[in-house]
Amino acid sequence: MNIKLISPTQWKDYELIDSGHFEKLERFGPYLIARPEPQALWNKSLSEAEWTKRADAYFRKDKRNEEKGEWQCKPLMPQQWFVTYQYQEMHLRMRLGLTSFKHVGLFPEQAENWNFIYSQIKSMPVGAKVLNLFAYTGGATLAARSAGAEVTHVDSVKPVVSWSRENMEASGLNDVRWIVDDALKFVRREVKRGKKYNGILLDPPAYGRGPDGEKWILEENLNELLSLCKQLLTPEQSFLVLNLYSMGLSALLARTTVQQLIGEGKGEQFGELYFTDSFGKSLPLGVYYRFWR
Repeated sequence: MNIKLISPTQWKDYELIDSGHFEKLERFGPYLIARPEPQALWNKSLSEAEWTKRADAYFRKDKRNEEKGEWQCKPLMPQQWFVTYQYQEMHLRMRLGLTSFKHVGLFPEQAENWNFIYSQIKSMPVGAKVLNLFAYTGGATLAARSAGAEVTHVDSVKPVVSWSRENMEASGLNDVRWIVDDALKFVRREVKRGKKYNGILLDPPAYGRGPDGEKWILEENLNELLSLCKQLLTPEQSFLVLNLYSMGLSALLARTTVQQLIGEGKGEQFGELYFTDSFGKSLPLGVYYRFWR
């Protein structure tokens, strides 16, 4: 058993500049943004004055609602802009934007999973089918589609699915199957339909709501979801990727859960995703488990 720490190395449009005091200072393309990061427990290397001076946009929490806030921007900071990512023959172009929930439409640490997805599909026969659940703005969807897979993209938030479609078009891709639905309800129906997929991508939040108010709680619903995914995944020529962001959840937990509910593959990788800032401090950004067979 070998827990593997991985950090994307192909990014030219992303850089973690500094981290600490529960915040991170990042570069997305030409712009520097500062925003909360609950896992940055240590002290900042740069001064507060330097952060304020360098950041083009700084997210300030709403004291009445810890989940929301507002961006304080310098005059030339746009509300939307694009970044690119390349791996082998995969060329992605994604639109970013400043949201009231501190997110910008991209989790750059996931690039390592995009590379894995792309390589897995390239090793399969033409026509591989991939299901991306909790798919957000579609980085993993674009990686799978770039490799030639038939992709079903599922997210419960309609504007986010529209955002994903913009990213697809900006990347010069097409023919993704877009689904606005609660992930668990959709998977239940796919099992009843007898559907099969060569790849399943799971990026569930700790807590969420479906389009009709369906409640998702990770600890309560993950086991059922994985049990259903077992029925959807082809027994051969298949792979699975699971990401977990909730603090306190480990890669070993992800591995044990998947193996118990879905089974083992021919190969596996699990561990933490991270970035190291320019001062050498490594910031953990979630755990992953992935297997192939």
